[in-house]
Amino acid sequence: MAEAPHPQDAAELERLRQRALALALRHAPADGLHDTALPGLALIRASATAQALPAVYAPGLVLVLQGRKQAQLGAQTLRYDPLHCLLVSMTMLPLGQITEASPAQPYLCLRLSSSTQMLADLLLQCGPAAPAPSPAQAARAAAPVGLNLSPVTTPLLDAALRLLQLLDTPQDQAMLGPMLQREIFYRVLTGPLGAQLRALASGDSSTQRVARAVDALTQRYAEPLRIEELATLAHMSPSSLHQHFKQLTSLSPLQYQKQLRLQQARRLMLAEGLDAAAAAHQVGYESPSQFSREYRRLFGTPPRSDMAQWRGAAAA
Repeated sequence: MAEAPHPQDAAELERLRQRALALALRHAPADGLHDTALPGLALIRASATAQALPAVYAPGLVLVLQGRKQAQLGAQTLRYDPLHCLLVSMTMLPLGQITEASPAQPYLCLRLSSSTQMLADLLLQCGPAAPAPSPAQAARAAAPVGLNLSPVTTPLLDAALRLLQLLDTPQDQAMLGPMLQREIFYRVLTGPLGAQLRALASGDSSTQRVARAVDALTQRYAEPLRIEELATLAHMSPSSLHQHFKQLTSLSPLQYQKQLRLQQARRLMLAEGLDAAAAAHQVGYESPSQFSREYRRLFGTPPRSDMAQWRGAAAA
């Protein structure tokens, strides 16, 4: 757990948070995911807590402005709030749960997408030199995972506030938006999580090699999985890929692909109205009964019942 900020820093952080929160509430007036006019920036609002559910976390940074949420990855639980942001190094499949939210004080966060190319470009501009890591940072870098917490600093939150302010000045977005997004990731890169970001952007690290396999699975999840093909793509042996893949994601490549398929099938049924058989076929299942069994194992209920619950909640 990070140390509490100095009282003066805490006061400045709270001032920045309140300003950012007011802007975000105005641009996300109702519950749900709100894409913005700024590419890569989305706002997420929820007025109630919820049970832990399987989720897909895309690469990027999550800054909570109000409320609390947690992500469970294997035996690890990461709790993020206005003092701790969440860095997602690659597409991850945790259990996500909003733990603090109410109609009067809804959970509200901004989500900023990233890419390996952006991080690599930043590293080139920053140069190879970096501050010597603390023992805790060195330990994290030696055993990286795909999700990490970092303290929210005044420079980071100030850059996020300026990015949100661009939502009110469309004429400035094309010029200043990319600059501010890069500044935000620069602040993370030069903070406690710098070692993880450097590993992700370094073309010869085990983290980057696993990231290539993750990218292949997210793009080709409906195709039959061949661990040898993934290992060749990652320039690793099958056993080494399996070991490092599970270290980073808490799942084996096969488990990862299965969860991606089920998550995508759920999205197809919810957003596009497909029935279970059609969704199962589209994501690569040959057996509807196997799809139904594995869906129930992951989400706790069969596809038909799950869709009825979601649509009933949306109509309530």
